[in-house]
Amino acid sequence: MTQRPKICALFSAGDHVWPDYQDALPPAFASAGLTVDLSRDHAPETVDYIIAAPNGPVQDFTPFTQCKAVLNLWAGVEDIAPNKTLTQPLARMVDPGLTDGMVEWVVGHTMRHHLGMDTHIQGQDSVWRTEYPPLASDRPVTILGLGALGTACANALATLGFPVKGWSRSAKSIKGMTCLSGDAGLHAALRDAQIIILLLPLTDATTNVMNAPTLALLAKGAFILNPGRGPLIDDDALLTAFDHNIAHATLDVFRIEPLPTDHVFWGHPQVTVTPHIASTTRPKTAALCIAENIRRGEAGEPFLHLVDRAKGY
Repeated sequence: MTQRPKICALFSAGDHVWPDYQDALPPAFASAGLTVDLSRDHAPETVDYIIAAPNGPVQDFTPFTQCKAVLNLWAGVEDIAPNKTLTQPLARMVDPGLTDGMVEWVVGHTMRHHLGMDTHIQGQDSVWRTEYPPLASDRPVTILGLGALGTACANALATLGFPVKGWSRSAKSIKGMTCLSGDAGLHAALRDAQIIILLLPLTDATTNVMNAPTLALLAKGAFILNPGRGPLIDDDALLTAFDHNIAHATLDVFRIEPLPTDHVFWGHPQVTVTPHIASTTRPKTAALCIAENIRRGEAGEPFLHLVDRAKGY
């Protein structure tokens, strides 16, 4: 009788990502000293770990009675954390490759708006425009969300000289920046900010966090970057704010994706649409994160990046 391998991992995600992870995971397991039977069709009662996408084949986690943890493939957990059948520990994906990509997108679009690059890219009309941008030190930036992504972006912008404020629902302390929290802290973080970057998780408490009153707190001519979650912004309030204090919004995420072809954001002169490409999980680096959490599970060590079900992230 053949004895099954010590560790049985079920991959529950779409067909389009399986080939990349089928290549990336085995060497990551080997480097962590793990012997893993990785498959897409293990019998539920044999599974030790589920590597899952929220829209993957496994939606009922009840049969997986021996499963030690569910390891989410993506950073966002709002589509998997509410699953009532998922009673196993759930870990978020905190992937260095995803983080690096997000930093590059945020820094790139922050510098684009800070330097007024659109004026010259779109203004090749023989007009000699000599308006000089302010220095980074004179451009206040606020980041909502101080998780791994928000903190990395804040550090990168602070290194470039931007005065950075950060806000999170719970109090945090990060060297080199002003950290605020709670309702009062939100107003202080937004007041007179010239560039606002949204990297909050999506919860009941953060839905429409940027609404008419909070948008009104931003500086005249402010820029908004949203690579976080679409429903963080009240779309109607944003459209109204374009006539008042918001100069431009660069949006990577939306309430409905793909963004409908007849949506007002397409072609709006004060909106740049990027199609949810600010960053993504990179199989090579994500595989190392998955392997490390399985190693921890087998060694009896705490899992990394566990989701707080009460908070939803």
